[in-house]
Amino acid sequence: MPEGHTIHRLAADHWERFGGRPVRVTSPQGKFADGAALLDGRPLEDSQAHGKHLFLGFGPLGWVHIHLGLFGKLGFGPAPAPPAGDTVRLRLAGDEHYADLRGPTACELITDEEKRAIHDRLGPDPLRPGTGDRAWERISRSRTSVAALLMDQKVIAGVGNVYRAEVLFRQGIDPYRAGRGLTRAEWDAVWADLVALMREGVRFNRIDTVRPEHTPEAMGRPPRVDDHGGEVYVYRRAGSPCLVCGTEVRTADLGNRNLFWCPGCQTR
Repeated sequence: MPEGHTIHRLAADHWERFGGRPVRVTSPQGKFADGAALLDGRPLEDSQAHGKHLFLGFGPLGWVHIHLGLFGKLGFGPAPAPPAGDTVRLRLAGDEHYADLRGPTACELITDEEKRAIHDRLGPDPLRPGTGDRAWERISRSRTSVAALLMDQKVIAGVGNVYRAEVLFRQGIDPYRAGRGLTRAEWDAVWADLVALMREGVRFNRIDTVRPEHTPEAMGRPPRVDDHGGEVYVYRRAGSPCLVCGTEVRTADLGNRNLFWCPGCQTR
């Protein structure tokens, strides 16, 4: 599932290509046909992201709410757009660009009130204005592991498996430590690191988490080869030596997701 930086990047990409201009809106698949008919020819007035949720604003007509889920894909191309297959749930087309959405968990036209309800049930997003105080209020009282809490979108929005593993490694925090076992200073460091890492993710459209002294060039090691891309410390590196201490990186199932950590660097 795409992490929060990808959705914020998609929001920026939509605005860059279609913002303030009328767009042709269609649903070749037909599952969004009624919404597309209402929006067709209207200008895109806003584009926002909160966590893993994308919102495309069409003024008084409302917002297209998109959640890609596990299988959704959203891609752009130059105009003129080619004929759309029947897997395209939503197509936006302008004079210079088009965007196709396939396989999302959600693609719906919602009101301002419905949009506020989605925001209200999500935790703070490191890529939106604000602080991590509201997340800390929940984490500091919880017996749940910090690894599970970071993946709970009601606690903090936009963090996925990669950022979860990497920020805990970078801060030297055992993923199984209970949330209430964190100090406020540790949480503030986690939040600040997420803000910095995810901003870089938006900027470069990939996740890189290694510090300068641990890059392939600095260490004289081959670059990482993985369909996820980016240089990381522990994510999908189970069985390999830690780049910092040499301990074998471990993996385990936690909440039906693979957890990665270094027992040498991340002590209880």
